[in-house]
Amino acid sequence: MWRELDVVQRTGSTNSDLVARAAGGGRGLGEGVVLVAEEQSAARGRLDRKWVAPARSGLFFSVSLRPGDAGVPMERWGWLPLLTGVAVATGLARAGGVDTALKWPNDVLVTVGGEERKAGGILAEAAGDEGVVVGVGVNVSLRAEELPVPTAGSLGLAGAVSTDRDPLLRAVLRGLEDWYGRWRAVGGDAGACGLQEAYAAGCATLGRVVRAELPGDRALVGEAVAVDGDGRLVLATEAGVQEPVGAGDIVHLRAAG
Repeated sequence: MWRELDVVQRTGSTNSDLVARAAGGGRGLGEGVVLVAEEQSAARGRLDRKWVAPARSGLFFSVSLRPGDAGVPMERWGWLPLLTGVAVATGLARAGGVDTALKWPNDVLVTVGGEERKAGGILAEAAGDEGVVVGVGVNVSLRAEELPVPTAGSLGLAGAVSTDRDPLLRAVLRGLEDWYGRWRAVGGDAGACGLQEAYAAGCATLGRVVRAELPGDRALVGEAVAVDGDGRLVLATEAGVQEPVGAGDIVHLRAAG
């Protein structure tokens, strides 16, 4: 699937580079392009948050996908960050020998000193009418003194048996190709291809009491009980209702009693 892979020493954001390429001019942007950076000066997470990491300390890359070309309805594209999360978590576990978990919707967690830490994040952005660019950032070899915030982690700090970025990247891309192919083949039906079940199995958010910080300065507290067929997190609230959350920041409060 990966027909073109470029590695650059430094750029602002691999996502921004591929989105700009999709917007017109140059070689255009088809499916299967991978852009890897040794360092990013303007890396972004969700809600335009900055992602800061020293050069050559992690995996920083973006891929181009065109699910519309395969007839996947746009309303199912919201599964792409979750699909990528499954591929990243399983790839890092296999190649790095480190336990990983997923925090809905787009964080990769590791355990450092008995505490959950964020080691990676995923950002999906529209690229033209039929395309999506998905960016991945993973802290691989960062030492404690290099972490941008105390709640961050890295594969190295989590006891990974390997922090060689080459096999880690290969494992993630293999997993992404596999899951994307399965999902695309069934028209983006996450239940039919097993993606919904796989995501739920690796999601540390499920079974926890969480606070969802929603658009419009609203908040919702409840137990995360499921990820539905649209990729939304379903919260069971104290009012006795189940409410799906499609977008928002999730704060893990405690394990469900």
